[in-house]
Amino acid sequence: MNQTASVVIAEHWAVGLFVLAVLLLCMFAAGIASLLGGRSWGPAKTQPFESGVVGAGSVRQRFSVKFYLVAMLFVIFDIEAVYLFGWAAAVREVGWPGLWGAALFSFILLAGLVYDSSVGALDWAPRRRSLDRRS
Repeated sequence: MNQTASVVIAEHWAVGLFVLAVLLLCMFAAGIASLLGGRSWGPAKTQPFESGVVGAGSVRQRFSVKFYLVAMLFVIFDIEAVYLFGWAAAVREVGWPGLWGAALFSFILLAGLVYDSSVGALDWAPRRRSLDRRS
């Protein structure tokens, strides 16, 4: 057997021994935890723990789509801030073309915000009914 083959075999044995040691350590820790851990059961154990506050209501609450829409708008404008901060850090290197690019980028996002506002995407409350429909 040559020298490189014995080195490869020694490396494989070292990795195998390491994996075995890790598995034994995990089994030991799980066994000790099951032996020393508490075994109390009761109604309080089956309830979800939410920072010390007892939960109220159903977990399956329905949220309005407006929450998700506002979250997406927040992400979009947060990304805009990241790009504009990067532009501000390199304003001397990019010069006028960078200014026009940043202005175009901001204008496109502003146009999207105006469009969202015009179609009612940012309205949280339902629209008031007109008084003409009452009669």
